[in-house]
Amino acid sequence: MFLANTHADFGHHLAPEDADMLSLSAAEKVEQQLARRADHRPTPLHALPALASELGVAGVFVKDEGHRLGLGSFKALGGSYAVIGLVIEEAERRLGRSLDLDDLEQPEVQAIAAGMTFGCATDGNHGRSVAMGARLVGAKSVIFVHSGVSEKRIDAIAHYGAEIVRVAGTYDDSVEEAARVCEAHSWTVVSDTSWPGYEYIPGLVMQGYTALLSEALRQMDRPPTHVFVQAGVGGIAAATAGHLALRYGAKRPRFVVVDPARAACLYESAKAGHPVKVAHGEPTIMAMLECYEPSLVAWRILSRAADAFMTVAEEDAVSVMNRLARPAGADPAIVSGESGGVGLAGLLAVARDPALREALGLTAQSRVFVINTEGATDPERYAALVGLPPEAVANSSNERG
Repeated sequence: MFLANTHADFGHHLAPEDADMLSLSAAEKVEQQLARRADHRPTPLHALPALASELGVAGVFVKDEGHRLGLGSFKALGGSYAVIGLVIEEAERRLGRSLDLDDLEQPEVQAIAAGMTFGCATDGNHGRSVAMGARLVGAKSVIFVHSGVSEKRIDAIAHYGAEIVRVAGTYDDSVEEAARVCEAHSWTVVSDTSWPGYEYIPGLVMQGYTALLSEALRQMDRPPTHVFVQAGVGGIAAATAGHLALRYGAKRPRFVVVDPARAACLYESAKAGHPVKVAHGEPTIMAMLECYEPSLVAWRILSRAADAFMTVAEEDAVSVMNRLARPAGADPAIVSGESGGVGLAGLLAVARDPALREALGLTAQSRVFVINTEGATDPERYAALVGLPPEAVANSSNERG
């Protein structure tokens, strides 16, 4: 399913608070924090010339977040960035002076961090990032996981010292429970989705994602003309669309939001013209995108900056995983988890439909950017879906850098 954006706000400037959050100066601040981390290095941008030729476009470029900070997901940039920033803000408030990253080593700042607890709900990757950030600053973390989160992903979160709380139901149920418990204990919720009265911290999480865009745009010799990005609650899609709109203005690339058909909360919101919660049905294999209600901040940005919304089916996600694992021609092999290649799956669907190509202006001169948002964060499931032995996946890209 494909839907052009007809919202009344489409094409309007971002709200001032969103423009500040996703600005070029904010992106520079994120990169400054990352530069101080010993485990940081830019993730690769892969050109896929064989696929581009097949699709009749000038170029297809994949930013491979399967290499990000040892977590194997772009979400390593969001939760941990927000936690570190929140500790500095709290220490500034209590100590009455300005602080920077170097001050995290001061005993009085470490004592403040040790008394802080950060909580969140997760499908797997965001929880790992929050737990990683908490461990980096010496704080505590409590991570709420719903029944669809695999044991492998839960173990990966616990590896960072997090307390795990299991919640019956869906991701949205775990979001509600995390908010309730954290409020009762005066813990700080670091959510990647937002709701009325809770926008600042999800904004920080989205701000963290801009680092991958700064890297990717430096790695390209020219800006892309089209961008396809997958969505759960919409954080990475909104961060990408908003930042590109601010960077390029009227010359921004055309932007398409890609949802799983079984959890299409942004597509349905675009269809309705306002944020909607979709019914929970059969689970999607795209586990990191299985969200049934959009982030209000993400929707506010995408209603202005996304050109279209679309959905892809279960088989499309699996097909693109296999295509990336066994590429044609000179294209490099890319390890992409169940949700990682969904943006690329959207491009494949559009490129093969003449009417959709025309609607988006996709031509032989187009340069398309997509994000591989995760590597094999559940190696056993990945191996089963792409027909590889588990030991071959254990040393894959998601465990490096």
